[in-house]
This record gives sequence, structure tokens and C-alpha cells, in this order.
Amino acid sequence: MMRNWTRRHVLSAGAIAGAGLALGIRPLAAQVADEIVLGGSIPLTGVFAFAGIGIHAGIQDYLKIVNDAGGVEGRKVKYVAEDTGYKVDASVAAFNKITSQEKVSLYYGDSTGFSKTINPELERRGSILMAGASFASELNDPKKYPLQFMAGPDYSEMFGILLRYIANEKAGARLAFVYSDTEFGRDPIVPSEALAKTLGLEVVEKIVTPPGSVDVSTEVLKLRRARPDFTIFHGYVLAPIPEFIAQAKQMGLASRFMGTFWSMDNSTVERMGEAADGFMGVMPYRYYYDTEGESPMLEKIRQMRPEYQSTAYLQGFVTALLMCEAAKRTLAAGKELTGANLKAGLNSIKDFDTGGLFGVPISIPGNSVPIGRIYAFDGKAKQMKPASDWIRLEA
Repeated sequence: MMRNWTRRHVLSAGAIAGAGLALGIRPLAAQVADEIVLGGSIPLTGVFAFAGIGIHAGIQDYLKIVNDAGGVEGRKVKYVAEDTGYKVDASVAAFNKITSQEKVSLYYGDSTGFSKTINPELERRGSILMAGASFASELNDPKKYPLQFMAGPDYSEMFGILLRYIANEKAGARLAFVYSDTEFGRDPIVPSEALAKTLGLEVVEKIVTPPGSVDVSTEVLKLRRARPDFTIFHGYVLAPIPEFIAQAKQMGLASRFMGTFWSMDNSTVERMGEAADGFMGVMPYRYYYDTEGESPMLEKIRQMRPEYQSTAYLQGFVTALLMCEAAKRTLAAGKELTGANLKAGLNSIKDFDTGGLFGVPISIPGNSVPIGRIYAFDGKAKQMKPASDWIRLEA
């Protein structure tokens, strides 16, 4: 399924001669005077390519909508991307290449590592507003990262949304945190333990594994002994989540299993097979197929792409939307497109309608959009379905 999904996205990106062009990467070219340039370090190959290809398509589609409508305050937005293979050194090289040949105002980064590495250069230049694939809690600090943001809740805020849902469902619930032995995996664990205690929840087990497919039989025995009411996975995309769930169910464990954003794509969850039924997690956006309420932007997406689009696609699309909104507000105020002015434009977003991509109006007072909803996989419908209202964290 993932192979077919990737093939569809590669073909839809505009296949033409050359490996880079087949992925829809626009070659560097002379910049038109009034263009706004959005650069991108995009992982179109490598371990994160399944997401990078979707992100790339989402950015392209939103910019097509904007440019077809006349651009941002009359200025077209040009997208210039380079494949990074999800490697920090390649991402930095892409940034340097693009910014040396274009006057870049907006930039999409592919990872936490790149976002942290490039931050001093962003501050030195003072001309770029950046967002990307990372929801790292560390980046959600306007003092340390004044020219960056994320198009959703950070990883600690995702846990916060999950924990508030759990506290509402079962007072005093027992929790297990299962996370990868990576910076990504460890990110929200310490603050989430503290929050759980505040909410009257008990963390009865913490399990750390390598990322990817591993033998989890010993770890599942730990879960069985701990008997958590809810088990939250973080720091994984797919494996070893299905292995954990399948073995735990075979042992009769009644825990409810949950994940965070990068584990929540509908096609990814569907690949879990029988283990998918009832799997829950947090999503900041509506799903591609969601027809609940009014969502004109999802309607446009479905018209442009009749087949299912991933959560990664939506993340790229929403990021480009928020970047363009920041540019629009900056230009409308008669200000230059500097990094500080663009960030101020972004932070002026209050009770803003994203065309229904977020289920409620959003505000961005800092570096994140702390809103999400709990969804659960319906095995019969083969879709993630809403399990809660939209949960908004207080600043």
C-alpha cells in the first residue's frame, strides 16, 4: 500500500525528465522582482521520504491555489526545493544553495536537527521565517527560536491533549509511555509525567525501544505486569507499534493504545492490520475525507487530488498557508518581508479560519498552534473517526 501511495504522489508531482524533476523539484532560476520565494529542504528520498513526498505536494498545491488567485498581495510565490534524504548536512547544503541564488523569505525545514543547526544562521540573516516537519518542544520557544514556528502543537502539547482526554475519560487512569530511544522519542516524556501527576493520572510504566522493527516480547510482558489503562506511543511512525498491540491483545491486555501526529496517517494505521482497530491518537487537522461541518479548503484539495492525501500532505499544505498568511499581513501593513516582520505577522493571527483544515479558529501567540482532536480507527470503515471535540490548550 505504501509503495502504491508513494508512486501516486511521485507521479502527481509532475514527472518530467531527470530524477530530481521527476519528483517535482523546481530548478533554481532567475527570480522575478516581485516574487516571494519559499525555499525547502525536503526529504524526497531516504527514511522520511514517505512524508517528504506528501509535504512537497501539499506545499505545491497550496501555492497553486494562492498564485491562481493572484498571489499574496499581488505577488506570486515561487517554491524552490532540494532533496535532502533527511540528512542534516544535506539540508544545510540545500539551504545554502537556495539562499545563495534566491532572495528567500520563507523556508521549510525537514527535521529537528536541521532546525536547531540552522537557527544561528536564520538569526544572523534576519530575513527568513521558517517552519517545517518538526514539532519538537524545544523549538516552541520564541526567545531561543524567534524566527521559527510549527503548524500544530509541539510534542509535549500533543501529549497534553491526549492526557486531558484521558483524564476526562477515566479519572485516576494508569498510563504507560512507550517511546523510541531518539531525541524525537524522548522529547515529551519528562514534562508529560509531571502533567499526568497534575491531572491525577498515574504513569505506571515507561518503556524505551530502538526505533523501527524490533523484538518487543520482553517489553510487552512489562506492559502486562503494569496493566495500564492507556498506552501512549511516541517517537515512531509505524513499527514497532503493531507488534506491541498485537502481542498485548493476545495476552489479554485491555489497554487502549494511542499515538502522536506522525503515527496518525490513515493509510499508515490501516497497515497495522487487525491491531489498527481502536487505535487512537491526536491530530491537529481534519482528515482528507472528513466532510463534517464546512471545510472549503478540504473541498479544494479533494477537487485537485481525488485520491486520499496523507497527514504529511496536510501538514505541508497548512504550513504553506500559515507562511503566506504571515506574508500577507506583513505586506498589508506596508512592512518589509524581514524575518521579524513575518513572525510578527504570524503572531497577529487570532481566531483565524483556515478554511476548515483545523476544526476550530486558531491563534498563534508563540511558536505553535496548540490545538488537536482525538481520533480512533474504525476497523469496519477503515478510517480514523473523531473520538472527542477539538481540544485547545491554554497559552
